[in-house]
Amino acid sequence: MQNVITIGKRFVPLEEIAFVEPFDPASNPGFKPEKDFKTRVTLLNRDSVLAEFTLEEFVLARGFRVLTEDRVAANPAIAFRVESFEPTEDFKPDKPYATRLKWRDREGNERSRLLLTKPESVIALLVRGEDETTPPRKGPSMRPTRRGAARRNARKLEAAVG
Repeated sequence: MQNVITIGKRFVPLEEIAFVEPFDPASNPGFKPEKDFKTRVTLLNRDSVLAEFTLEEFVLARGFRVLTEDRVAANPAIAFRVESFEPTEDFKPDKPYATRLKWRDREGNERSRLLLTKPESVIALLVRGEDETTPPRKGPSMRPTRRGAARRNARKLEAAVG
């Protein structure tokens, strides 16, 4: 069952995981767990499960894509959408968020998370699977198709089939 991870007694299919991030117990001083949790696994429906593996261990084992600035590893199998984020009069977060990452849960409900990483970088890393070493994609070729080659290939196919 390589597409299922075990977290405590819970079995979680990889396709149900949206992203994984480090868990900081100091950010929730009232919470005193018995175990040494290192990550928070966020599911598509925004439920979260605390786990004892590190973010780095998970990424190496499962191939999730990492947004270094946010210290978040996202599931490459999820169809994420990316929007720019601007604070509003009613919502002014303390951090300088630049991006809203959106996805849909299994019931079709829209979910989101704010990110510090710029939208262009989020698209490159999460949507396209590029990293700092990947050369930028070129646009579609403007060169006309070679009809002669297409005809020759079609004749070869006809000869092989016929």
